[in-house]
Amino acid sequence: MSDAPAINPVAAVRAFNRFYTRKLGVLDQQLLESPYSFTEARVLYELAHKDGLSAREIGDSLGLDAGYLSRILKGFTEKGLISRKPSAKDRRLHQLSLTAKGRLAFGRLNRGSHDHVEAMLAGLGANAPRVVQAMTTIEKLLDTTDDPTPAATLRSPRPGDMGWVVQSHGALYAAEYGYDVSFEGLVADIVAKYLAAFDPSRERCWIADLDGRQVGSIFLVKGSDDVAKIRLLIIDPAGRGLGLGHRLVAEAIGFARQCGYRKITLWTQSNLFAARKIYERAGFKLVATEPHRSFGQNLVGETWEFDL
Repeated sequence: MSDAPAINPVAAVRAFNRFYTRKLGVLDQQLLESPYSFTEARVLYELAHKDGLSAREIGDSLGLDAGYLSRILKGFTEKGLISRKPSAKDRRLHQLSLTAKGRLAFGRLNRGSHDHVEAMLAGLGANAPRVVQAMTTIEKLLDTTDDPTPAATLRSPRPGDMGWVVQSHGALYAAEYGYDVSFEGLVADIVAKYLAAFDPSRERCWIADLDGRQVGSIFLVKGSDDVAKIRLLIIDPAGRGLGLGHRLVAEAIGFARQCGYRKITLWTQSNLFAARKIYERAGFKLVATEPHRSFGQNLVGETWEFDL
């Protein structure tokens, strides 16, 4: 018979809540030593990931009091972080969008949050995957929403991910576009060069995870001191329809702004309609086209640019 005291489940949950909010810096008056509170950061996150929201939509999504949210938005407007325009559907409402200054502020905040959590997980060593899996389990069991859409996460690459990037590009582009093995060779070369000359201060790779499985990737690499390149954006069929492409591109843009790049460029093909739509929606502009014969196909290469 054990003499250990019985665990009070309510007290245990409350203690865990106090612990993880303190550990993640949520209780800090200014989140991660930024000028923004936790609630202000959540509002910035909503606006960064969906343009043209109304104050009502933000309040409903975050469960915020209308008066409190109004004060936050007023402060953002005075600081030049957001712009407003009347809604085309309801002139009584205003659509809110981040300005260039607002996107820069979000990029810095998002990068700081990413680095904070990354450092915390690095300190856990081999226990990090167990902690992440436990958090995922808690989220799934406590999620009482009616939306069955699974949540995907974006993370830094781990051992084995680069092999997945090469293999998934080769298999997917062969199946969907008829590319031959030379395309997989090109991807392998890009990945090898990235790993050989990786500059963590100005380059980054993100892997999209869904239920512990890789379903997407994107790379931001240095082209010059002023120009960054987006490379190897891919979304596995299992991860499509979740907005992952838009999230990955937004992450890359935010990081590029933080690094001080003036422009992002990328090369794609005219028949990659889903990718082109993602780039166009993010604000990239098509600046050049060139027919070419590559990967066993007659293609039209396209260069797109985004001014930061």
